[in-house]
Amino acid sequence: MQKMGVSLEGEKVILVPYMEAHVPRYHQWMQDPSLLQATGSDPLTLDQEFKMQLSWSQDPLKETFIVLDKDMLEGAFVHGDPHVEAMVGDVNLYMNDLDNPQMAEVEIMIAEPRSRGKGLGKESVLMMMAYAVENLGIHVFRVKIGESNGASLNLFLKLGFKEASYSEIFKEVTLDLSVTKPKHEELLHLIGSIYFPKQSRDQFSKKS
Repeated sequence: MQKMGVSLEGEKVILVPYMEAHVPRYHQWMQDPSLLQATGSDPLTLDQEFKMQLSWSQDPLKETFIVLDKDMLEGAFVHGDPHVEAMVGDVNLYMNDLDNPQMAEVEIMIAEPRSRGKGLGKESVLMMMAYAVENLGIHVFRVKIGESNGASLNLFLKLGFKEASYSEIFKEVTLDLSVTKPKHEELLHLIGSIYFPKQSRDQFSKKS
């Protein structure tokens, strides 16, 4: 069963559910060896990518949003429209730790070079975290980043994540962030700028 979609709107980005219409562009991104390495992904065929999108949309332990750059939107934003022209990356949340259902792993990718360095990744991560705290009961966030990915490491360190462990085998750093009261209040303040589509408000509550 496909999950009900919700869109989140911030100052610079809009996060929309990963839809079938996004798959060809996403597949194109993942032909880039540097993106495959940075995300720890294996190359897939287009058909496999469509099947992956469907499985992600049905997985209750995974939340995936496509990042839209508001500067690239053609016309007004309409919920339910994939707005492929503005898609620049994705942000994911994995809730796979059965021993700690309040912990989730975060991933962010800004795939379009022209949209990097604009703060879109930072805003996307904060919006995803705000959404997860308020609607999914998540209180601890984790990221796993290759030691050579300096930009991503700097981003999460600036957001308050602390190093938890290092894998010599995978050359990978694990960073954690527990949502303290001040961080929770910061995220609640951010939620004031997040837009939940009318058809989703019955399912997802929003505090302002």
